[in-house]
Amino acid sequence: METIAVIFGGRSAEHDVSIVTALAAIIKPLELTKKYRVEAVYVAKDGTWYWDEKLKDIRMFSSGEIQDFLHRSHPASVQFDGGMTLVKASGIAGRKQSRKIDLVFPAMHGTYGEDGSLMGLLDMAGIPYVGCGTSASAVAMDKVLAKEVAFANNIPVSKFLAFTKADLERQPGEAVKNIENSLSYPLFVKPAHLGSSIGISQVKDATELRHGLEVAAHYDDKVIVEEAVPNLVEVTLPIMGNDRPQPAMLEQPMTQPEDFFDFETKYLQGGKKGKGKAGTKGAQGYSKIPAEIPEEVYVRAEATGVAIYKAFGCSGIARVDMLIDEKTKRVYFNEVNPLPGGLYAHNWNRAGVSNVELVQKLVGFAKERHSQRQALTTTFSTNYLQQF
Repeated sequence: METIAVIFGGRSAEHDVSIVTALAAIIKPLELTKKYRVEAVYVAKDGTWYWDEKLKDIRMFSSGEIQDFLHRSHPASVQFDGGMTLVKASGIAGRKQSRKIDLVFPAMHGTYGEDGSLMGLLDMAGIPYVGCGTSASAVAMDKVLAKEVAFANNIPVSKFLAFTKADLERQPGEAVKNIENSLSYPLFVKPAHLGSSIGISQVKDATELRHGLEVAAHYDDKVIVEEAVPNLVEVTLPIMGNDRPQPAMLEQPMTQPEDFFDFETKYLQGGKKGKGKAGTKGAQGYSKIPAEIPEEVYVRAEATGVAIYKAFGCSGIARVDMLIDEKTKRVYFNEVNPLPGGLYAHNWNRAGVSNVELVQKLVGFAKERHSQRQALTTTFSTNYLQQF
């Protein structure tokens, strides 16, 4: 039986979202396959790693018991020994437990996980893992680089400007002036590297803009400011696969033009300001699958999403978010989420792929990609050292 480590948590603003993704959307369906031994690996907010069967229970986290558990538990360590082995003290006469890992299923959203940091570590260890590689993850999680890659591939993007945290701290007034001279309200101000809509502000004047810049710079060292797309229809497209990406169904969040799909709307029961259908949780209660847009626009948006997936070099799994001007029918790239959570699986369910089937497909894509990478030559023999 193969052993899969699901790594979640992490030093990220999306820590809590990561926990739910791991426990509900990954660990549970993996175990239901009865094909894998699943190991829960939790990275605490201070960066310490823990490995324990008890970490599979959401009540451990929702009740707050996790803090007592971490205080009592021995941290785990990782051996990179031509692969990956989890190690921890058992508490019995100094003995240690160890488990060789065959494949990793990352569930760490945001910083130090989804941004390519974890993927780079796994690449060096030579262990297969689910999802996008290091470079695709890094580009996708940098909203500025992502816009530039899309633009370079002739995919429309809304007008934008980017600033470093240092720029904003040195000359905040100059930044506001530059933005107002180049872009038109309303605007969106975003941390460049975060997901789950954390730290995002929709602004309509200079006062809101200054506040939005401060909020975004609190979370990130780079900030992007974008013009809003008029006559907006938001759509999102889950995609899976390697060389032949397969799209799910185009999804349309049921938000009003004056709203945007923020953290509360995405994840908290009842949705923003109590909207959403009674008895539903998360976006499942207020999104249309498939999106209710003209057929020609649907086809164009789907093709755009697949083109973005390929241009970014995505593999295994990703979700592409796009913006449509309902009047001009133009489709704009918004962002790529290289490690989507629960908002990914429920769409595939509607497309006829169960959670259990989905995780098995993703494991298969991970193995395929790893085999392809292993076939590449990454070392080179020379006489260079003989001259010293």
